[in-house]
Amino acid sequence: MYIWDRSGWPAFSWTEQRLSKLLATVSREQGRLLGQMGALGFDLRSEAHLRTVTEDVVKTSEIEGEKLDSDQVRSSIARRLGMDVGGLVPSARDVDGIVELMLDATGGFQKPLTRERLFDWHAALFPTGRSGMHRITTGAWRTDSSGPMQVVSGPVGRQKVHYEAPPAARVPHEMEQFLRWFAAPGDSDPLLVAGLAHLWFVTIHPFEDGNGRIARAIADLALARSEQTPQRFYSMSAQICRERSVYYTTLERTQRGDLDITQWQEWFLNCLQRAIEGAQETLGAVLDKARFWGRFAREPLNERQIKVLNWLLDGFEGKLTTSKWAKIARCSQDTAYRDILELVARGALQKDPGAGRSTSYSLVRI
Repeated sequence: MYIWDRSGWPAFSWTEQRLSKLLATVSREQGRLLGQMGALGFDLRSEAHLRTVTEDVVKTSEIEGEKLDSDQVRSSIARRLGMDVGGLVPSARDVDGIVELMLDATGGFQKPLTRERLFDWHAALFPTGRSGMHRITTGAWRTDSSGPMQVVSGPVGRQKVHYEAPPAARVPHEMEQFLRWFAAPGDSDPLLVAGLAHLWFVTIHPFEDGNGRIARAIADLALARSEQTPQRFYSMSAQICRERSVYYTTLERTQRGDLDITQWQEWFLNCLQRAIEGAQETLGAVLDKARFWGRFAREPLNERQIKVLNWLLDGFEGKLTTSKWAKIARCSQDTAYRDILELVARGALQKDPGAGRSTSYSLVRI
């Protein structure tokens, strides 16, 4: 028996006393982080937001076994936010789709969550109408035309069924209940609302594919509502990706259990706390970037140098060579070489070990 087949579904409950101390701690850390970010100034907050959403999009896809190019993700986000950053590259349709979904979820946190909005998100996730090699119905609830919606693992013929969702005939009514609750969740703490929203949606599993990514987007929307800001400074998806095994184990246990979801909410709050703690790394990277540019405030660099240095500061992988500089800055290799030599002389770049055609350069960090 699954949780959705229990008497009383969907009257979820949890033990407030067991969660109260943890909830207070996470709320305090959430407020502390927002205070730190609020003191940074607009440009640095925007930079932290860009880094966080990039990680969020990459990791929510990685959880589902899909590897997205982080350069494409960052470029797609920057263009949609109107940010002037270096190293932009063209982005694929599937990248633009998940970016649009995530930015609409958090940027539009004040808008109501409706069936039509969810359909738009789902269609954006699968712009070609396919999931891998399989054609799927997009922008509509699942029909179960190929059998029950099941979460399985293992080789064909020896699959293990981890979960079976409610029959498709129940989905419209189930989603009506969910959306009605999400619009007016009562006096529950907003962080617990986010945890329940994630669980409830992924338990209904209303779409043929993409349910996990949309569930995480809904949780992010709820968290953005709790903070009253569209900017994200921590990534729940990145933290879930780090502890994926525990996530799936806790989810499966909850979906096979009763309507007391205390254990799920406890895991969600602990995961959220670790995600907030992980934001210090993003904050540190943004401050390092600000300090780096502070060294050259009195003697401005040219536009090409600013563009490529930002490209390096944003953590792009690979070695910087004159040919790569020329490609990024759209200039000749001679111009690229002069730009690089000037930055070496000014202490911004250093020559890496090696010589000849393999000569490369890296940032000098202080």
